[in-house]
Amino acid sequence: MLCQTYDLPRERFPDGNVTVYIQDTPQDLMIKSRPMVLICPGGGYGGVSQRESEPLALPFLAMGCHAAVLTYSVAPHRYPTQLQEAAWAVGFLRDHAKEWFIQEDKILVLGCSAGGHLAAHLGTTWQEPWLAESIGATPEEIKPNGLILCYPVITSGEHRNIGSFEALLGENPDPDLWKAMSLEHKVTEYTPKTFIWHTFDDTCVPPQNSLLFVSAMKQAEVPCEFHLYPHGLHGLSLATEQTAMENGLCLQPECAGWIDLVKVWIENL
Repeated sequence: MLCQTYDLPRERFPDGNVTVYIQDTPQDLMIKSRPMVLICPGGGYGGVSQRESEPLALPFLAMGCHAAVLTYSVAPHRYPTQLQEAAWAVGFLRDHAKEWFIQEDKILVLGCSAGGHLAAHLGTTWQEPWLAESIGATPEEIKPNGLILCYPVITSGEHRNIGSFEALLGENPDPDLWKAMSLEHKVTEYTPKTFIWHTFDDTCVPPQNSLLFVSAMKQAEVPCEFHLYPHGLHGLSLATEQTAMENGLCLQPECAGWIDLVKVWIENL
């Protein structure tokens, strides 16, 4: 297996990198290529959660995918740096698709919490020419073929996680820019198919964030699979002992089945 970290272009993105986990593909193996899952950890745009990084990559390897983790820039770096980094990372993986036996039509972006906002932002913006042009690519090169959103930050409106948007935009941002970060208003027919899950008990990023996105997906008639679990704190990651905190927080066995559900979803994309 290839496990290697690649820096993003340092002249543009001094803090970003992508760690890839590429499974071996011997010539005599029946499987000739695999889906790729690019993981954007959470952290409120002020950090990058290690609990939502490599621990999330490993189950996707076990289910037969390749995986990658994007360490994107956080505060004091501001929008659109993070969005450009995510777009660059998708283009980078697509550029290496033949070399790494990646299915070019199954490059998926997973995001947790604020990383979910980043993933969903790319999923709702990839087709806008300015984004691809800003990193020297084409829209088709940076297009995610699916989104996996885990308790995502979506709205900058009533149910917002204010800290994430303050870290992303800085103090006293332009009101129009603040409103533009509300992704439920950006869903179109270009938004890729999405798997999304949240917990009813989440008070840090209320479940209305996911509900607003799901409603917008339905309005655009873009297929979406949604699971709302009755209990669980914010930031569950796998919800198992592998990602629980030492005080036992974020261990929520009844939510741990989401990884099995997303495996089926990927297989049916």
